[in-house]
Amino acid sequence: MTLRRYVVGALVGLSVVASYDLAGAQVGHDPGSSPYRDIPWHKGPVFFAGYLSGDRGEADAGMTNAQTEGGRWEMNAGKTMLFVFSGAYLMGDRYIIDPRLNRLDPNKKTGPYPSNIGTAEIALQLKLTGNKSWHRLAPYVGTGLGLAFDIDSPGDTTRSGYAFGTKFTIDFMGGVRLYFPRHLMLNADGRLLWWRLKYPVSFHSTAPDGSRVVPIFQDLTDWTLHPWVSVGIGWNF
Repeated sequence: MTLRRYVVGALVGLSVVASYDLAGAQVGHDPGSSPYRDIPWHKGPVFFAGYLSGDRGEADAGMTNAQTEGGRWEMNAGKTMLFVFSGAYLMGDRYIIDPRLNRLDPNKKTGPYPSNIGTAEIALQLKLTGNKSWHRLAPYVGTGLGLAFDIDSPGDTTRSGYAFGTKFTIDFMGGVRLYFPRHLMLNADGRLLWWRLKYPVSFHSTAPDGSRVVPIFQDLTDWTLHPWVSVGIGWNF
């Protein structure tokens, strides 16, 4: 609840600042020479590709190192906000951990193996220059909630009980859109994506040498952070 309150407060504050700066910057400009231009449209698809990195977690079993591709549908939610619905395919990799083996056994951790994940998300973005662009550029920040789910992975080959499954995700994003005539738009986007791994009880079990995959005093859940950058091309109506 506290985190949500901070996020909402930050978005409201940024909206006020952006509106103030935009109004002030246009004072004294001849309308024909002003660097600010109305964005008369904003609804349509965006197709993007990028790269996701980040943490594999305490057990070193999480997916990362992913080439990504996907699509978004963007639509106005007033003059300063956008609703964004997106789906993506993440082609990464992960290691397979065998909790029964000693720490120094070469088969304790094998891989990495291909691990492909899908994501679906709804996000709310704040347009920092309102319903205008500056020299055709329109920066934004936002936050989103979604799901990440296993599509194709090596599975539980060691009978440890570990699986990626389906995860709730949260992310914070920022980027910039570049608008061209005839409704064409380019987008550069950066975000920080979190999901929570859940380890099986076997990761707390003791191997013959006394080692454990996850220390007994640590929880079997683990939030991992994934920086994600992408570029996209869109068409707006």
